Amino acid sequence: MSAAGAIGFRRSVTRPGPATRVGLAARVGLATLVGLATLLAGCAALPPHPLAQRAPLKADQLGLTGAPLQSVPQAWWRALGDEQLDALMDEALSGNPTLAEANARWQAALAQAAGAHAAQLPAARLSGGETRLKVPQGFGPYLLGGSSVWLGDLGAVLSWDPDLAGEHAAQTAAARSLAHAADLDRADARLLLTGAVTEAYLDLNRAYALEDIAAETEAQRASILEITRRRVTAGLDTRVELREAQGALPQAQVALLQARAEEDLARHELAALIGRGAEVYASIRRPHLDADAVLPLPSALPIDLLARRPDVIAARARIAAADADKRAARAAFYPSINLSALAGFASVSLTQLISAQSFGYGAGPALSLPIFDGGRLRAQYRGTEADLDAAVAAYDQTVLGAVHQAADELTQIDSLGAQLQQQAQWVADSEEALRLDEERYRAGLASYLSVLNAETEVFDARRQDVELASARAVARTSLLVAVGGSFRQPLPPST
Repeated sequence: MSAAGAIGFRRSVTRPGPATRVGLAARVGLATLVGLATLLAGCAALPPHPLAQRAPLKADQLGLTGAPLQSVPQAWWRALGDEQLDALMDEALSGNPTLAEANARWQAALAQAAGAHAAQLPAARLSGGETRLKVPQGFGPYLLGGSSVWLGDLGAVLSWDPDLAGEHAAQTAAARSLAHAADLDRADARLLLTGAVTEAYLDLNRAYALEDIAAETEAQRASILEITRRRVTAGLDTRVELREAQGALPQAQVALLQARAEEDLARHELAALIGRGAEVYASIRRPHLDADAVLPLPSALPIDLLARRPDVIAARARIAAADADKRAARAAFYPSINLSALAGFASVSLTQLISAQSFGYGAGPALSLPIFDGGRLRAQYRGTEADLDAAVAAYDQTVLGAVHQAADELTQIDSLGAQLQQQAQWVADSEEALRLDEERYRAGLASYLSVLNAETEVFDARRQDVELASARAVARTSLLVAVGGSFRQPLPPST
């Protein structure tokens, strides 16, 4: 109890007489009429009913057709059959900084939701203090006027806002929707991380395949160079052929160095994704995986695309949060009632603070209604309307981006599949042409230039085959990410 409260409590010991009670009843009735009039005036200040707002896109507006995609296991990368990839993925999911940041944002959102929910519950606090007070002379001797006293208080206060207009409930709903969205952001970050690790691992596998081709070409050209030297010694070739053979060897060596540099770059990327540094570069070995096992190909855009991408569901949850914020802003126009009760001790003497004669208590409601605030509440309400429209627009953009990404990856996969069929024929034909030219060269029926051209054709065909196969594997991984294939969290009823 405050000093003023303690003094007032001492003055209220006189019981009112009949006339006083009649006057008190009149004042209560007048206060009631004034309160009702104020309530009506406050309700009249409410904003007009909002206009119909933009509705989110629906599946039939996006051209989504076909049967739902087959469910993909949560650890979908294990289908590649590479133990090293499994170990790298486990380390990435536990040590990646981006994933840790998303988890921290989710924890913060949970704390905000808990704080918003706490506003709906009764609150109790215990307070106490001791103050040296000089009582003014004007209070008179009956109130210790002119004396210096210790004024002490110790008590408990219980308060509760019944939330009749639903403002706190709406704020809690908004905070919970944002917490759910943050949880979905975690799932989205996890999905993107698994896709990034897999793609970096596929790049490492591609670099090793290119190194094999370059090393094989280098050995082949070194063998041809030795044959050319012997033919020049025997007078079957000139120094022109020798120079051509010598110049072809560094080309293969350059390709070999480029492939090894790409291996190192892929290792650097993997180390960064798992949250490690240069100390793990040497420990990342050559992959041994089945690149065609990433994802079964769908025949059309999946109709359950919207139900499987965590970023799409998170955008929908943010619409729910913006709508709840709008309800809370509207509820702020209504009156609020706070119920409070207090009990405790107050005394001007330390020795009598904890005693029956120093004990007091009280309870009652408090009404609050905005009448004039310069348009602040209206501005806040219009702001929440704009936020809701922005959330719907962001949801639409996320959905359109998801459909765009999935459609692009499907087109890319189809095109790469057709290219690989033609590429296989190119590789076979060029290898056969090289074999025949080498036989003719050894028999002295063809020049080295013919062999070099055929060998270059084989080199280019094999490199292109590796590039196309790797690109298709990466496109399959990107498609899995685009359709949220590894996301299996059930949708809440509100979403």
